[in-house]
Amino acid sequence: MIFTPLTSGKSVEGNEIEAFKTDTEAPKYIYLMAGTHGDEVEGVYVLQELFKWLKEEHALEDLPIVVLPILNPDGYRASSRVNSHAVDLNRNYPTENWCAEFKKDKNNPGPKGLSEPENIFLEKLFEKFPPGFIISFHSWKPILNFNDDAQDIAEYLSSYNEYPVAGDIGYPTPGSLGTYAPEKFNAPVLTFECPVLDKDISLKSIWDENEEGLKSLMQSELLTNKLKR
Repeated sequence: MIFTPLTSGKSVEGNEIEAFKTDTEAPKYIYLMAGTHGDEVEGVYVLQELFKWLKEEHALEDLPIVVLPILNPDGYRASSRVNSHAVDLNRNYPTENWCAEFKKDKNNPGPKGLSEPENIFLEKLFEKFPPGFIISFHSWKPILNFNDDAQDIAEYLSSYNEYPVAGDIGYPTPGSLGTYAPEKFNAPVLTFECPVLDKDISLKSIWDENEEGLKSLMQSELLTNKLKR
């Protein structure tokens, strides 16, 4: 596939937020994104490898795709979950359940929904290139957390990587992308949680256990069907 750089966004510190789009124009787009939490390098790496393959595999059918390799470049550079305002970008979306209260600093939602430049940039992309389906790569523990009409894709990927599939991760996530995208854009979200690095788990091993499933998904009709909703 051929990807063209879009006009970049800027983080709190003025660092570039890169975004790329295929040349295919469509009413809705598949979003592949990572680095919402800057300390989750595992998800960033998996998307990096997938993006590399998408660019190199010219036999693939063209799809309308937008890729954001790292949404939170300040946090990524600092190995920090939050951005440079100490805000958790995945609690900062203006959902119906957004709440200013938080118990842990790492979940600081900011002064109001969509207060952060990183999320403002993503919102502008959504407005210009409406999402039809979003895969957001994170790392915590292996789990495929689906919101809205994403269970089938979660189960498809689980058949390859054997990650648990869950519609609820067990605690409230007000202001999350998984809530916001279905509410405002009618776009299902799959939060793809990778395992974290340890002495027995490397970046390469995480990619190895996900490579076949992700590549198969990109060549299936499951994603294109989501764009027809």
